[in-house]
Amino acid sequence: MDTEVFVSFKKRLLEACGRVIVGKDEAICRLGVCLIAQGHVLLEDLPGTGKTMLLRAFSRCIGGEFRRIQFTPDILPSDLTGIHFYDQKQGEFVFRPGPLFANVVLADEINRAVPRSQSALLEAMEERQISIDGVTYPLDEPYMVMATQNPVESYGTFPLPEAQLDRFFMKTSLGYMTPEQEKQVMRRPDTRELVDLIQPIITHEELAAMRRMYRETEVSDDVADYMMSIVTATRESDRLQYGVSARGSIALYKAAQITAAMDGRSCVLPEDVKACAVPVLAHRISTVARSHMDTEGFIARLLDELPVPLE
Repeated sequence: MDTEVFVSFKKRLLEACGRVIVGKDEAICRLGVCLIAQGHVLLEDLPGTGKTMLLRAFSRCIGGEFRRIQFTPDILPSDLTGIHFYDQKQGEFVFRPGPLFANVVLADEINRAVPRSQSALLEAMEERQISIDGVTYPLDEPYMVMATQNPVESYGTFPLPEAQLDRFFMKTSLGYMTPEQEKQVMRRPDTRELVDLIQPIITHEELAAMRRMYRETEVSDDVADYMMSIVTATRESDRLQYGVSARGSIALYKAAQITAAMDGRSCVLPEDVKACAVPVLAHRISTVARSHMDTEGFIARLLDELPVPLE
């Protein structure tokens, strides 16, 4: 497997998005992993940390059609999927596609929509298709849903159901910049101007090739067993309501393969598994208190406690 393709993609992605979001290389790389794995990403952080701008910049790197949806309590499923309307000129009903019919969909503040509207995303995210009035419409590739939510603004929000959380390949955050980084951002041109300057860094053909090649990254039996020990520990713990699903274990396997390839290696190391475990698994489990920090801390403690296979 030619890992140079993945290394080059990572370098170009960091360079392009780094012009907009400073000092967040880890989050940017995670978006790249989600893209190659055909997964979706949930970005949760405090207001004003650059969530929406990062996803806008990332969508510019991918190319294709981009649509942003501002989720509100009064948004309807048909506002997302589209509707059939009667065209008087043609004398028949015509389908008008909604914003979900795009290559990159930014679902801004997704937890402000009611569950009925949130559920409109499920089929699109999992099946890459949308069914309306008995007709199924396939979605064009690449297709990626990137959602944001603010953890501190709980008034007027609706927590995402477990079935939808499980469909997000990763959940990550940005956090605050360092004072020096923030001072640099304060002095530069407007961020929106920088986003508009970004050009696509990858073609759809190159992306399709990487999606085939990353599966060639070798995973030894010991490393695969290490992954399963993490997943099994979540299922057997009496501190959790439920553990990681099979979808989660597959996601961890894929994420580790892509992470290794983007670092220029043709085999997965335990360090790759550790780097992916929290963003891939933490949102897929639930403690009794359903606390975001508890789930991340739980996975982090497992990584400290479980034996790591030796090289």
